[in-house]
Amino acid sequence: MDGAADRLAPVLRPVRAGNGFEEALEQILQIVRLGLVPRGERLPAERELAERLQISRVTLREVLKVLQDEGLVVSRRGRYGGTFVRERAETPGEDELRRRIAQVDVEDTLRFREVLEVGAAGLCAGYGLDGEQAERLRDALAATHDAPLADYRRRDTLLHLTLAELSGSATLAAQYAAVRATVNDLLDCIPLLVRNLEHSQAQHTALVEAVLEGDADGAREVMREHCCGTAALLRGFLTGTPPAR
Repeated sequence: MDGAADRLAPVLRPVRAGNGFEEALEQILQIVRLGLVPRGERLPAERELAERLQISRVTLREVLKVLQDEGLVVSRRGRYGGTFVRERAETPGEDELRRRIAQVDVEDTLRFREVLEVGAAGLCAGYGLDGEQAERLRDALAATHDAPLADYRRRDTLLHLTLAELSGSATLAAQYAAVRATVNDLLDCIPLLVRNLEHSQAQHTALVEAVLEGDADGAREVMREHCCGTAALLRGFLTGTPPAR
């Protein structure tokens, strides 16, 4: 499995026959919202997506048409064509901020995220990772250290998704991908703070060290603190937001 496929593994899975269109739309929306395919880059080919989702090409094209109508992707023809994630403004306006907050139970989302993240960290440390898995985790951590500011949140997401996938629970990984997509929508509403990123990076390093050393209690504690830090920032910035009308 190549690097691109690895990134999509926590999200793309066969859909149930009765809800093929809806579940496929949900999963591809998650790919876009999580930044698993960066803005301006191409989604996997239709054949690969249809095979991974186990849906027809006709159904897949209906899904992609919805995403195009919503302004999330753009279709290009020709030899180097395909479906590309559309570039969009980095900072949502106030109306968009109101809309996002109105659609989300912020407190419930943050608490559920903490449960999943802390659990994943404990599982990875408690059960241990093999050599290939450990290398994947180290590579994901290194990518966050090397990330330019504009790409930091996407690579941060990939690190956390990698940890969730390595927990060994496909259900946990899928649930985490869904909740992280919601968290990312909220994070897009607040500024990137260099001091916070430096602190997050220190926590990421401590977390990976604890996991690789098999220190389950330490990994859970670092992750809990990390989630609480993100939650505090979101509560601080979003509490003062005018309510939706």
